[in-house]
Amino acid sequence: MDPRELYHLNLTRRRFCSLTARTAGSALGLAALSQLLGAGTSASAATRPALRLRPKAKRVIYMHMEGAPSHLDLYDYKPGLRARYDEDLPDSVRNGQRLTGMTSGQSRFPIAPSMFRFARHANQQDGVWLSELLPHTGAVAGELCFVHSMHTEAINHEPGITFFQTGNQQPGRPSFGAWVSYGLGSSNQNLPTFVVMITQGLGNMQALSARFWGSGFLPSDHQGCHLRAGRSPVLFLKDPDGIDRTDRRAMLDLVERLNEEEFRETLDPEIRARLSQAEMAYRMQMSVPELADISNEDPRTLEMYGPDVHKPGSFAANCLQARRLVERGVRFVQLYMRGWDQHGGLPREIRLQTQAVDQPQAALIRDLKQRGLLEDTLVLWAGEFGRTVYSQGTLSPTDYGRDHHPRCFTVWMAGGGIRPGITYGKTDDYGYNIVENPVEVHDLHATLLHLLGFDHEQLIYRHQGRDFRLTDVSGRVMREWLA
Repeated sequence: MDPRELYHLNLTRRRFCSLTARTAGSALGLAALSQLLGAGTSASAATRPALRLRPKAKRVIYMHMEGAPSHLDLYDYKPGLRARYDEDLPDSVRNGQRLTGMTSGQSRFPIAPSMFRFARHANQQDGVWLSELLPHTGAVAGELCFVHSMHTEAINHEPGITFFQTGNQQPGRPSFGAWVSYGLGSSNQNLPTFVVMITQGLGNMQALSARFWGSGFLPSDHQGCHLRAGRSPVLFLKDPDGIDRTDRRAMLDLVERLNEEEFRETLDPEIRARLSQAEMAYRMQMSVPELADISNEDPRTLEMYGPDVHKPGSFAANCLQARRLVERGVRFVQLYMRGWDQHGGLPREIRLQTQAVDQPQAALIRDLKQRGLLEDTLVLWAGEFGRTVYSQGTLSPTDYGRDHHPRCFTVWMAGGGIRPGITYGKTDDYGYNIVENPVEVHDLHATLLHLLGFDHEQLIYRHQGRDFRLTDVSGRVMREWLA
């Protein structure tokens, strides 16, 4: 047995009685007892992750486009829809599938072809069609794996994002990044294992909850660390006036001694997690200012990311920081880009959104590749679902909106053992239903975990008497995607 597990399980009669006496009559006492008796989240053989022999990837950069981008206006080329402009979507296509309350009351569902031109870009197959809004992304299409046949269970944002992040629509589960942190551990001493950065978009922006990058029932040191925009990415990086590093170190040493005494009495693993986080915060006082300072970056690299790279919090700045973070050993970097929820005025808003993301995301792929990082860095680009082929609200040749659509949408991946330059899956002529190679969210998670070196069925954590995993009770490795 792992000596650390043995230490946690080494409960003497005296310690048991002491703990019971201190917590008798309280809910905390019951929780502590359940932990000590193995029903809680204390370490056990069942909670140890099982690494495979040959991981292809060491880290992840996950770009989540919050609000759900329109696959029909970006990735899923349907030229035949132009001839069906303003026709009603056939009932045989919709087939009674549920709608949101935002369009269920519409008297008709007029087909809205994309008003944007598409062009074919070279890849390792016969090319991939991408919107004119994504010229930079098209230029790196040979590195990307496009999946046109993703589908999900959720039809609204909150459960949709929760499902994509945690593998379950209900709050409370660990996020994808937390699972990776738990499974792989840290590969650096001065930065968190899991980092989150957010870019504010425009228009209708859904709320972002910190639980999307939370640790759920995993130890709290696996939760994501949110880096803010600006010169102080983390609050209280600078010591107060009159406090120097020696004073700070002495304070932490005292707190550590007090917490160690408490841990010996209670065996609560969260005490150790807090100690670990306090030490990380101390080291981040030195590492984060260096991370945020891009003055030593090659001007040609900055130019590659575009003019917004100098604007803190922009998607360009966050893409550059994502590369700097993985370069420094951070395991999981998540970039949220808000503002893709275009129920109306889609053409104007999607132009602005793609102007913000197209050049930086392509530059990130190039930057990782030229530094030798792409081969073992998994890059994922996804929203929580797609958008409808019919217009929400008034349709005109130059303006329309689209409602939520979970039945099919497009994601793309690159690096880390993903087969480059391919497309996978196919939707019908309306971009409404999948007709070839459907892919579930759990399949995506299972495949990414496989590339990171895990059997997704074995990466588990016991909580309240049950073994939990990111893929819940399903998921298959998509071997067609593997290089």
